[in-house]
Amino acid sequence: MIIIGIAGGTGSGKTTVVNEITNKLNHNEVAVISQDSYYRDQVELPLEERQKINFDHPDSIEFELLVEHIKQLKQGMPIKQPIYSYLTCTRANESIEVKPHKIIIIEGILCLTQPELRNLMDIKVFVDCEADLRLSRVIKRDIIERGRGVDQTLKRYEKTVRPMHLQFIEPSKRYADIIVPQGGKNKVAINILTQFIEKQLI
Repeated sequence: MIIIGIAGGTGSGKTTVVNEITNKLNHNEVAVISQDSYYRDQVELPLEERQKINFDHPDSIEFELLVEHIKQLKQGMPIKQPIYSYLTCTRANESIEVKPHKIIIIEGILCLTQPELRNLMDIKVFVDCEADLRLSRVIKRDIIERGRGVDQTLKRYEKTVRPMHLQFIEPSKRYADIIVPQGGKNKVAINILTQFIEKQLI
């Protein structure tokens, strides 16, 4: 089993890179674990308070559970991956069963910030992208997928997204084995990464 961690700033193109890699590999060999699924359940808080949560701080993620799940997969056991809703800021009662695969991809903005999680990874990737591009993508995504307005998104960017990026996400780049500039548009880097993964499976 190969564990691959793919990190990078919000809107950097991580999901595109993950999709490009999985499309080039045998789908039956790959399972993708999203860090976002492990946001802490805030069901005890009123909705208004939940919407103020700093989703870009490591404390917002239940990394203990994510680490435990990766260990279980490495031991050949299936896991129950949580389902998280950004609209309600809570976890669903249901979960997604993920079975062990030859390739496990952990994707998320903060997944290289945690030593115990990094130690489980065979390959660590950081998807790099210019700040203005990331901001435009964040605005589009938050409006379409998360029901936020432009003003609300910009305030959140200035108050939490940018400061947390500088404090936690950008520094985690130094732990990466591979840095992919230009996000999902960098076909050369994605092809090299995919070929490297394939060689590890031989």
